[in-house]
Amino acid sequence: MRIVPLSLKAANAFVDKHHRHNKHVVTHKVSIGMENEGKLIGVAIGSQPVARLLDNGKTFEIRRVCVLDGYANACSKLMARMKRIAQLMGYEKVITYTLKSESGSSLKAVNARCVAEVKPSQGWTRRNPHCEHQEVYDEWKYRWELQDQGGKHDPSLN
Repeated sequence: MRIVPLSLKAANAFVDKHHRHNKHVVTHKVSIGMENEGKLIGVAIGSQPVARLLDNGKTFEIRRVCVLDGYANACSKLMARMKRIAQLMGYEKVITYTLKSESGSSLKAVNARCVAEVKPSQGWTRRNPHCEHQEVYDEWKYRWELQDQGGKHDPSLN
């Protein structure tokens, strides 16, 4: 498996086709893919945080990670690489979310820490013609921070 650069259009097409509960995103800072034997098997999309109060210019949000079934550790590898990319871009904190019903095992594998329980969205306070309501917005979530490993080399970043 190898990490490859990916356009937002290609990453969104993969998300729209394969993600269990989310749809594509409108904007991004970076998108990457993971290939196995030349086949795209997963994507990750990151940008500034959606939550305005977290958008301080130093926080990066992994907005989508989507991997085909049957590729062990691919999700963790994509998240670890997105964390590294964000750090190289100068971001000090990397966050992402899972539904309360999800295990978070891939996040735990990359030393992420659950930092908050997030109540369902009460709807957008500003109208945006590019954003449509998704059912997943009505579910409880956990916010995670992807942590460094206390100075130890993280082999998943290779």
